[in-house]
Amino acid sequence: MKMNDERRKVIKELLDVTDREFTDEELIRQLTLTGITQRAAQDEKSTLGQRAADAVARFAGSWAFIFSFIAVMVLWMAGNVLLASRAFDAYPFILLNLVLSCIAAVQAPLIMMSQNRQEAKDRQRAENDYRVNLKNELIIDDLYRKLDRILENQQRIDQRLERLEQNNQRKEKEQHV
Repeated sequence: MKMNDERRKVIKELLDVTDREFTDEELIRQLTLTGITQRAAQDEKSTLGQRAADAVARFAGSWAFIFSFIAVMVLWMAGNVLLASRAFDAYPFILLNLVLSCIAAVQAPLIMMSQNRQEAKDRQRAENDYRVNLKNELIIDDLYRKLDRILENQQRIDQRLERLEQNNQRKEKEQHV
């Protein structure tokens, strides 16, 4: 009985219904008709900063970024080595080091913001998956109970038929005697 009460409570929580009492059949019917997932976070309008963070994270995590970044560094160093005395950033490449540090300082928080947004979307998907799985589990449990009742009824019918046959056989024997 405790399992039934817990089951009823879970279904009511899923349905967000507290003002009306349902029978088990009505609860399951309501559950099958009720959508329990919430729309994904992608339906929300993103701000300019969020879209920028997503774009930076998408590009910064690609091979195109890595190859272009290496190419820019090689061109920077080669150009400054070839310009020799007229170089705008001579050999220890202090300006290049500063640029790389600034890029890393700006890029890291942008990537973190994008990851946080992705994590929130993943959490929402996981919550939706949990709700769908719970709903399916409850419906399957209900189907098993109905199937058990059908099997019990089938056994009762078989027993009655068997008794009827025995009675008919007994009557036939009595009539032959």
